Formats: sequence, structure tokens, C-alpha cells
Amino acid sequence: MKDINIARVIINKRREKGLTQDDLASYIGVSKASVSKWETGQSFPDITFLPQLAAFFNISVDELMGYEPQMGKEDIRKLYLSLSSDFTVKPFDEVLEHCRKIVKKYFSCFPLLFQIGALLINNSMESGDMDKTFAVITEAKELFIRVKKESEDAELCQLALNMEAFCALTLGNAEEVIELLKETSNKIISTETLLAPAYQMIGKQREAKSVLQVGIYQHMGSLFAALTDYLPLCTDAPDQFEETYRRALAVAETFDLKNLHPTMLVKFHIIAAQGYTMLGNTDRALEILEEYVELVTGDIYPLKLKGDTYFNLLDEWIDAYDLGAALPRDEKIVRQSMVDSIVKNPVFTPLTDEHRFQRIAEKLKNKMFGGII
Repeated sequence: MKDINIARVIINKRREKGLTQDDLASYIGVSKASVSKWETGQSFPDITFLPQLAAFFNISVDELMGYEPQMGKEDIRKLYLSLSSDFTVKPFDEVLEHCRKIVKKYFSCFPLLFQIGALLINNSMESGDMDKTFAVITEAKELFIRVKKESEDAELCQLALNMEAFCALTLGNAEEVIELLKETSNKIISTETLLAPAYQMIGKQREAKSVLQVGIYQHMGSLFAALTDYLPLCTDAPDQFEETYRRALAVAETFDLKNLHPTMLVKFHIIAAQGYTMLGNTDRALEILEEYVELVTGDIYPLKLKGDTYFNLLDEWIDAYDLGAALPRDEKIVRQSMVDSIVKNPVFTPLTDEHRFQRIAEKLKNKMFGGII
């Protein structure tokens, strides 16, 4: 936790009011030297002066003290995973209230607020009620707005902005999303193309390779995600849909996503099967759903972020990641969503009378929850 920051608060508040140290000293009834020592951290005001100072600046004593409870990265990671697990075994409202208490206690720990916001989004559907789900997403959105406005970490602020936009989109506020993001740059700045040669120049070959591996991995993930999101937009042009599907599949096969990052393929299969169903190509949709079942009931667990024989220098980067190798949602919830995405998906209603689809649904439910995997 950070130290008491009363010196910084007094300086800032005094300057906001346009006062000199003499002015403040005269109001409190102390010497200018005393105020100077408070502001340089050489001493603290006597406890009896705190209410008077707080009232003068129109803030609470807590704000005057500038005491901002902080949580370290590893503690945030452990807390997130613990709360994520709680959402699978405890009543939703109980865990939600626990999250709110944590937020209240650590309201100035912006990395934690960001992760709590992400946690709420990732588990909002567990509320069992759409109105409550939207209320929780709105609550998460407010956390991202606070992080965006108050944090001094530029990267965290950008991430918070993106998550704020995601919340707005989920809530159906398209105009708000456009307003939030329309001014952001579409240019991709790849710092790894500068870092890697710099490492090479000083003889750090491994670091150069590691930087580029991380870059390739992230750009590959962004490319595949973009192709997946582009796919449903192409259902009005079957040829373009086919070509987008083919190119995305080529990326998946080239980078062996089945083993490297199977969760990416999960969404891709669902989107592709939905698209073929909408295009009236039942056989192709069922074929992709059969591939989906083989994937999600196969040897992909435990699900986690990892490298492979090609991406063999990602360990340090993954360890430094906010949640490390862990998923943002508990695996039990992820498995349930894998089943629900098929058996409760209204897009697949035209397939429900097909024997192949019925076998797909049955196999999915039995293998995911029948103790086989």
C-alpha cells in the first residue's frame, strides 16, 4: 500500500484555491514554516488540525490524508481468479456484493478496478436475468470510466476506453461506441520492429527473438479475431463469406491454433456454422459443428495462455500478463458456455430436427458434463 500522501494533497488543494503558504498558515493558526514542512513531508499536521484542514479544502479527512490502498499485480491476479471461481460455486449476488466491497476499499487502485470491471463483464450472464446482467455491465462500465479519467497509466487508460466501448456495445449503444472510438488512430505502431534490431545491436539475440515472437503472436491473434468478426458481415455475399472462411482457416492451420490457442477456434467455429446456417448450407454448418464438438471435447484442457514449439519464448511475457496464463473466466463457466452456444443458440433452430444436430447436441452435453473429460 502507498504511504500517506497528505503533503501532495495540501500542495494541490492550496494551489487550487490560489493561496500562499502564509495564507494557509494564517487560517490554521500555525507558522509558515510548519506549512512548509507539511508540504515537503518533513512533518505531518497535528491530528487536531486534520478536521479543520479538511473542512477548509471541502474534502474528507480520508481525502486529505491521501491514503490510497493499493494492491500489487500478483495479489490482483490471485484475487481475480478466486472471485472468478466463486462465481461458479456461490450465489451470484453474494459474489457481486463482495466485488463491490473490494472496489470501495481500493477505489484508487486503478489496475484492480479495471480487473474487477473485466470480471463483472465475464460473469455477468451468470446472474440468470438479462436486466440484472445489463445492470452489472453498466456497473463495470462505470469502473472503466473511472480508470480512464483518473489513472496516470496511458496504456491502462486506453484499455479502459476500449472496455468502456465494449460495455456500450453490449448494452446496445452503438452511437456511444462510435463517439468513444471514432477519434482513435487506426495506425498500427509495431515497436517490436525497433526493439528487436536494438537488442541485436548489443548482442542480445534471445531478447530480439522474444520481442518479435510476442509481436507475431499478438498480430496473429488480432488478425484471426478480425477475420472471425468479419465473417458474419459477409453473409450477404456468399463468395466473400467462403473466401473469408478459407483465409481464416489458413491462418488457424498455419499457426496450429487447435493446440496453440483453441479458444480462438471455438468462436470461429460457432460464427462459421451460424453463417452457413443463415446461407442455407445445412451440410456445411453441421460439418463445422461436428468439428466444434471434437475440438471442445478433446485434449485442450486445462485452457490457458501458452506458447508452443514455435512460440517458445513467450513465458516471460505470459507471466507478466495481468492474469498470467489463466483464463478471464472460470473453466466451468467456459465449458457451460461452449454447450449453450450450440444447444441454446436460436440461429441453429432450423437444424434442430436434423439427426446430425441432435447427435451433436447430445454428444456435447454428455462429454462436457458426463465425466468423460
